Amino acid sequence: MEVEMPSPMKMGFDRSIVIFSPEGRMYQVEYARKAVENLSTTTVGVVFSNGVVLAAARQLSKLLVTVSNEKIFKVDEHIGIASCGIISDCRVLIDYARVRAQINRITYNEPVEINALVKDIADRKQRFTQIGGIRPYGVGFLIAGFDDHPRLYETDPSGTIREWKAQAIGRGSKDAKKALLDNYKEKMTEEKAVELALTALKAGEKKLIPQGIETGIIKDKKFALMDREKINEIVKKLG
Repeated sequence: MEVEMPSPMKMGFDRSIVIFSPEGRMYQVEYARKAVENLSTTTVGVVFSNGVVLAAARQLSKLLVTVSNEKIFKVDEHIGIASCGIISDCRVLIDYARVRAQINRITYNEPVEINALVKDIADRKQRFTQIGGIRPYGVGFLIAGFDDHPRLYETDPSGTIREWKAQAIGRGSKDAKKALLDNYKEKMTEEKAVELALTALKAGEKKLIPQGIETGIIKDKKFALMDREKINEIVKKLG
């Protein structure tokens, strides 16, 4: 998908992060969103009865050490994040989120609330949309957590927060969202949620293979990455 370029008369608004165009647009923020939509493989999140599934497609190469190309991260015992966008921006924000979670544990002797951490991450992203001489973070997150019930949040480069029952971001998000919309049901079992997440991921990534799938699950307030053999087993079942 090509990014719509402003006309020559409006290039000044295109060059600065802190100036609105006459139409009320902030082009640098829009370009950052395009980095998430076009440059990164598909990432999916699905809420089920007592947890959340995160699934992401990784780029593969014969020469690439696969484990070095992470897209799903454990931030705290009860929080996992799936990233989409510029890898270096993802890394910096994941480190920031982990530090904030640990500060909360040290200060209050309790785990950070999921909505508080999501707001903290989104606030940091938003600050980078209103300071001259910098650029926005080119990264979108699907954040899975658990407080009184399982939660799935999305944050985009503008700092906007949305909570979802199921969501997809990345280059194949349009087709993946259609699969989620057609098949999502309330109070799904863990097994059905994983199958739906991988089905949606396959819809977004036509050449997806088991080795390119990364999956994490938060269940009963504990987050963990799914075992590779388990992923292969489910993919084989889905054909």
